[in-house]
Amino acid sequence: MNERQFGPLRLIPGGNKGRYPYSNSVYVDGAGVLIDTGADEARYRELIAGPGVNEIWLSHWHEDHFTWLDLFPGRPLVQMAVEAAPLADIEAFLDWYGVTQTTHRDYWRGTLMKDFHFKPRRATRYFTPGEIIDLGTCTAEVIHAPGHTPGFTAFFFREPAVCYLGDYDLTRFGPWYGDRGSSIEDTIASVRRLQQLPAKVWLTSHEDGCFEGDASAAFDAYLAVIDEREAKLLDFLSQPRSIEEIVAACIVYRKPREPRAFFEWGEGAIMGKHLERLMKNGAVALEAGRYRRIG
Repeated sequence: MNERQFGPLRLIPGGNKGRYPYSNSVYVDGAGVLIDTGADEARYRELIAGPGVNEIWLSHWHEDHFTWLDLFPGRPLVQMAVEAAPLADIEAFLDWYGVTQTTHRDYWRGTLMKDFHFKPRRATRYFTPGEIIDLGTCTAEVIHAPGHTPGFTAFFFREPAVCYLGDYDLTRFGPWYGDRGSSIEDTIASVRRLQQLPAKVWLTSHEDGCFEGDASAAFDAYLAVIDEREAKLLDFLSQPRSIEEIVAACIVYRKPREPRAFFEWGEGAIMGKHLERLMKNGAVALEAGRYRRIG
């Protein structure tokens, strides 16, 4: 993918067409602000050489958004205070994801160090939800949009009317809400609230990463994935099922994938949120270690 520019904003595409483990970045000309650092090491080195990177903003704490943060020693780092803990300690990081199995934790610990260059980090300062930041070339509104993560942050750049949605990425895969502190309800509320912004362009962290004009259909299709997952799960629970059987059904990822420690954990994390929601709503019961649909 090629870089795209909207006023002073550049969308810097991530490797492999912006798919995980890469993520797209946004760079603000003039201010030298770089939002998220999971796109492209070579491109970051070019930016460092000129016009320069003066400050790093993180939309949230996930690994694919800080991969090359170590290229920017000494640069100010800004994030939401509520998400300081997982960046400061790798065990806290795993706890925030809700990784409990020893084999899964071993996998994650290794890949974080090797593939994402994890190092304990402390922000220079923290965003205040709703604050307005004058960047000279444009004005950024900081929007706290929990759901994907508790401190997830979107940015609305007023003058070019561009919103960086980050990992509310409007992809066909749908939303991620599998972390310990994630929420399906908050995800829906945040996405709908962001949709109401008077943006002309929507930039996201993954895949093509750019939607121009009326993106209503993309927002609707993105949130519809939540209902699709839930409907498939309810159908599967017409007979009592263990969590192991639910994970093996691959409702989220559609087929078994490698590495198993990543995808089995992810499948269980997403399905776990749906099971919590369905039990709370009285649609599913847990009996003798098995889940079943009621009615």
